[in-house]
Amino acid sequence: MREKVKQLKHNYTLRCLYSFVMVILSAMLQAYVIQVFITSSGLLSSGFTGLAILINRITGLFGFELDVSMLIILLNVPVALMCCRSISVKFTVFSSIQFISASIFLKLFQFPPLFEDILLNCIIGGVLYGFSILIALVGNASTGGTDFVALYVSNKINKSIWSWVFAFNCIMLIIFGAMFSWEMAAYSIVFQYISTKTIDSFHHRYDRVTLQITTEKAEEVVDAYVENYRHGITVTPSYGGFSRKKYYLLHTVVSSYEVRDIIQLLREADPQVIVNMTKTENFVGGFYSKKIE
Repeated sequence: MREKVKQLKHNYTLRCLYSFVMVILSAMLQAYVIQVFITSSGLLSSGFTGLAILINRITGLFGFELDVSMLIILLNVPVALMCCRSISVKFTVFSSIQFISASIFLKLFQFPPLFEDILLNCIIGGVLYGFSILIALVGNASTGGTDFVALYVSNKINKSIWSWVFAFNCIMLIIFGAMFSWEMAAYSIVFQYISTKTIDSFHHRYDRVTLQITTEKAEEVVDAYVENYRHGITVTPSYGGFSRKKYYLLHTVVSSYEVRDIIQLLREADPQVIVNMTKTENFVGGFYSKKIE
């Protein structure tokens, strides 16, 4: 028992270290994109970072400028506190490390612009900005702000709402366009659309997959599966059309990010198992989603 507890603590420490490294990389990339592609081109990024830049620009009209780094922290902290219990303390802490680190990096480093062409800045900057958010998500964290809200709601309804986040950003850009430049607001929409589609293309936490499992060892496979996962599984007796041997068909619906581990588990229970995967377009009924940790 002591050995098991020790192993769990060791695994938890490694997961925390992994999350810490990922959020630092995410923060560094985000600070780089803000300076190289966003600020240098007069663009507006998404989320609370974009809101901080917008407030900085608006206050500049009145003869003073509130610091972007300080605004990022001030805007994110209240949302982090509100979502802490609803999501998880660990997730909130590492997300907070991300946006605080990004704010510090913006102060510590000065990266020169790469391109003069604004369209190149929109395309390349949008992709990189999306990846900065993805890196945090892969590390079981976020970049804070609207990411907190998006993941909190998505975890409740089991659907991606990045399109709604994009709509929120567009409203913010309308204000930006009306006060400063409609042309730059239009380019910023292109930038944000590319970054949002980058996230949506690679972040598949809420995609579902149907597994059709063929095995002779139904009991062993089912026991191993239900011991490790909380999804339902249906067992149907069948036989091989060619061999005439008795088989069992097992059906279950799982999240796409679980597939690799599930297949490994099934092959441990039955090395001869056959698994057919198909994408699930829609699912009606109760579906267990693992809490964000």
